[in-house]
Amino acid sequence: MCLHAQRAARALARRYDEALRPVGLTNGQFSLLMSLNRPEPARMGAVATLLAMDHTTLTANLKPLERRRLVSIIIDPQDRRGRLLALTKDGIAVLMKALPIWEQEQQAVEGLLAGSAPDTVRADLRALS
Repeated sequence: MCLHAQRAARALARRYDEALRPVGLTNGQFSLLMSLNRPEPARMGAVATLLAMDHTTLTANLKPLERRRLVSIIIDPQDRRGRLLALTKDGIAVLMKALPIWEQEQQAVEGLLAGSAPDTVRADLRALS
């Protein structure tokens, strides 16, 4: 089962990476931008927890997005040791271009699962995570 889950995860990641290529994002970058799509800047620790990443991995994943000026990293005024993460205007624009692509790909993937109940598959995957 574990080998099949890993193979499926890699295949899904490649599929979404390919779909999001026209907007210059990977699946992981899209997920990171989506996690920052909120009215107020997010604390780095909260984003790391949401995405099930350690701080080092999150920092490495943020760097290319920050270089492209899609994300800003701000010193937390309440705790100068902490960092707040926010989408920039360019980040919002890229995310808005990527969202319909992601939704279309999501529908295509659900179509491939026509023989099973997508809600059950999602619940089973949540149980694994």
